[in-house]
Amino acid sequence: MTAVHATRAFEVTWSEAEVARVLDRVATTRLPPAPPGSGWTYGCDADFLQGVQRYWTQDYDWRGALDRLNKYPQFVATIDGQDIHYLHVRGESPTPRPLLMTHGWPGSQVEFWDVIEPLAFPSRFGGRAEDAFDLVLPSLPGYGFSGCPAQPLGQRATARLWNLLMTEVLGYPRYLAQGGDWGAIVTSWLGLDHGVNVRAIHLNLLAFRHAEPPRDEAEGKWMQTALAAQQSLGAYSALQRVRPQSLAWAAADNPLGQAAWMLERFHDWADLRTRRFEDVFTLDRLVTNAMLYVMTGSFTSALWYYAAMVPEGMLVLPAGTRCETPTAYTDYADPLVPAPPRSRAERAYRIERWVQAPAGGHFAAMENPAFFIDDLREWAASLPAK
Repeated sequence: MTAVHATRAFEVTWSEAEVARVLDRVATTRLPPAPPGSGWTYGCDADFLQGVQRYWTQDYDWRGALDRLNKYPQFVATIDGQDIHYLHVRGESPTPRPLLMTHGWPGSQVEFWDVIEPLAFPSRFGGRAEDAFDLVLPSLPGYGFSGCPAQPLGQRATARLWNLLMTEVLGYPRYLAQGGDWGAIVTSWLGLDHGVNVRAIHLNLLAFRHAEPPRDEAEGKWMQTALAAQQSLGAYSALQRVRPQSLAWAAADNPLGQAAWMLERFHDWADLRTRRFEDVFTLDRLVTNAMLYVMTGSFTSALWYYAAMVPEGMLVLPAGTRCETPTAYTDYADPLVPAPPRSRAERAYRIERWVQAPAGGHFAAMENPAFFIDDLREWAASLPAK
């Protein structure tokens, strides 16, 4: 029997003493040498990390970050014994249109800061009130202000919690769902397991696949490209999936080291074809995202989320199984997970919309918020009314 408890209002609070301790740890970290001129070749760029260290300890406005974190209504619900933190922003439309958006790693609710208000209150940005969404943005189990599970809890289990959150806690019998990175995997499981409640899903990463050889030249080239991407960018995943606690021990009580590990992902997975890394993400946003992990001690439990993927099947669907919930996919030229040919994707998903973004990479809502907003509005408008 499902145990769903009443929600409680939540506010982020950081004491002066807690922040002072973190800033002292950052300031006193002695960075090891790096090969001169190596840049990002062997990991986080040394010059960039030193700049982050200076900014974090000298210029970072943590009180302003707190104000931003508390800008929208947020709550904690206990579902099956698991505390789930979430933002719930009721849009301006008199007809609620619920949209569940799920972040990934090494992200957080910060990924969506630039898109929340335009999606919930479009008339403030020259749009139409009837296009508004009721937004629900949960923090993954073990991330941020969600509780740390006793054991690694995976993405399929998270989808079940999300469905209970939407239907039983918030009272939305039908809703839309969107996600990238882990969010795309959780959203895919929502579409596969909870299609009775999920009207349609929108992904910027296609997670499900079948264990089958390529059927044509295009699929063969994609498999080679995807394999090369994993070989060059995927070592972090293997470590976090197989030995997450080893990394946790190494990074323990080291805020700058934890940040360096995460900054490398933001750099390597962003679309840097026309912009520098420094022009894609602000230091304020990157440091605030790191603070969410550091201040909650969730760097470790976030790593566990990788280990939990293994017993759930590693996203390989049984032959003949497909996510039949209507699916939209937008290709943001993700360096980590190149888009497969549509023919292959359609064997795992009921693809009804396929869009090529003009710019942006793995962190779609952060890298190209204007396009992300328009794309979601157009997707929702294209769906049959229900």
